[in-house]
Amino acid sequence: MSALPINVEKEDDLAQRLAALGVKESDLEEAFVRSGGHGGQNVNKTSTCVQLVHRPTGLQVKCQTTRQQGLNRILARQLLIEKLEARQREQAAVEQARVEKLRRQKRGRSRGAKLRLLADKAHHAAKKKSRRSGVAE
Repeated sequence: MSALPINVEKEDDLAQRLAALGVKESDLEEAFVRSGGHGGQNVNKTSTCVQLVHRPTGLQVKCQTTRQQGLNRILARQLLIEKLEARQREQAAVEQARVEKLRRQKRGRSRGAKLRLLADKAHHAAKKKSRRSGVAE
């Protein structure tokens, strides 16, 4: 990625973030298409819009923020990283919710809850018993 027009520290940071997510440059499919919108002749003549596809996940990102293809390549990679991180956070949250739900389901009742439940049962049984004795008369 040394062909990108940024300083070395930012390039290293970008590479580290990609590596932390397990993304290799070979996993990315990069295409250059013509941008749309404002920009005049430059937009109509040059392919400055960068389209990145992460093959393993199928995530697709398009970036046409600037009129420079090299800068759009960097911005597209940053957008892809943000999308992948968001997806990872979402999956972690779903897993955490599943674990919490299981923990709540398996948790036993407190002593007070048990006593209230037994008291309610006794009250209900007493009501039913009083009805039975009234019918027999």
